[in-house]
Amino acid sequence: MRKIFAIVLAAVMMVGLVSFAHAEDYTIRIYSNSNSPERTNWLINAAKEAGFTISIDDNTVYSGDTAAVQAANESKDGDLIFGLNETRWSQLIKGTYENLEVIDWTPTWADKVGDFKYDGKAYGIVIQNILMLYRNDELGTNGKALHFAHWTDVVDSGYTWYRQGKVGGTTNANINNSMLYPYTDPESPAGGISVDGWKALWKYCAGGNFTGDSYGLEPLIRGDIQVSTFYSSSLYGNIDAAVEAGTYDNPLRGTLNPENWALVEIDDGTYYIAEYLGILNKEGRAEEQTETVKAFAEWFGSAETQAAWSEEFDSYPCNQDAVVMAGFEEVPAIYTIKNFALEKVAGTDLSYAEYVAAHSSEWTNIMTNLGFYWADNANAPAEPDWDNLDWATLTQKAE
Repeated sequence: MRKIFAIVLAAVMMVGLVSFAHAEDYTIRIYSNSNSPERTNWLINAAKEAGFTISIDDNTVYSGDTAAVQAANESKDGDLIFGLNETRWSQLIKGTYENLEVIDWTPTWADKVGDFKYDGKAYGIVIQNILMLYRNDELGTNGKALHFAHWTDVVDSGYTWYRQGKVGGTTNANINNSMLYPYTDPESPAGGISVDGWKALWKYCAGGNFTGDSYGLEPLIRGDIQVSTFYSSSLYGNIDAAVEAGTYDNPLRGTLNPENWALVEIDDGTYYIAEYLGILNKEGRAEEQTETVKAFAEWFGSAETQAAWSEEFDSYPCNQDAVVMAGFEEVPAIYTIKNFALEKVAGTDLSYAEYVAAHSSEWTNIMTNLGFYWADNANAPAEPDWDNLDWATLTQKAE
């Protein structure tokens, strides 16, 4: 679909060299959860070609948006954060973290990212969402289309499904956000979720298959399960790579026109996030050094760089000029699904993304305290006695 990577990458390097050739020799310290070793190495090298020196750890050090923010808060040496999602950014901008303050900044491409921005503070770079997919061949539903009202309906589908094996991680959290969406109850002491919601999520854990994989796409490609979850960025690239590798007898085939798989149609929709880019107020950083950080952020979020990032990592840019430059002739189907992250939660003035931000720590504590997402089915914990739980304690972090 997109065959212009070399041209775009050359433009990325040229933008850096022309615009920022005189940027001060300052090492920009970056924190991110979008920091696989491949992304980290690419960004370090592309930034160097553009005239910047950056420092960023890969996800062998940080795993998930919470871990990235906590590391930045504890280290107090960060210049810039990118990635995360609306949940974490709303906390960051509101000053939830004592050592992290986002400075005022408006890039030249601010008007290109639509609603994906916190004006004057942070701006969207990549759009992501969580997907539920299924095989529709003989290893799956044998041609039957799957249509659910809610994400948790998978537990009554009659098919096998993958579920994650731990509570933490950005992708895992967003799967949980999708599962819990129809069960919001602002009056519930169980973290603002009805007890029926926690029962449904437990059933998802108890009946699901944790295959030992980090994410759910690989077991679906192998045919180990029939229904699974994955994030939109890298979906098409991973499917194509599995076909090209020739490792499996009957992998998923087709990307824009799937041949043996499909998206589950879910009435609720899906939980969208955007990864954002913002500049931190770093104590002791000189004014000219801050200008260097701003120059890097300007370069990283530019149409040229985001088009190259999109091509390399199979992501969809927030920057609409980057969308055009990357050669998208139409919006991929995975980005046309209804977005319930921005739906208002009944009984509140909050969007669901804001509701998640307000309750996410309670949800993590509940799942951790009750033993959700065990890795070993042979040692699965007993189902909780739902009618006799002390939610005031379960919503707190265990000592």
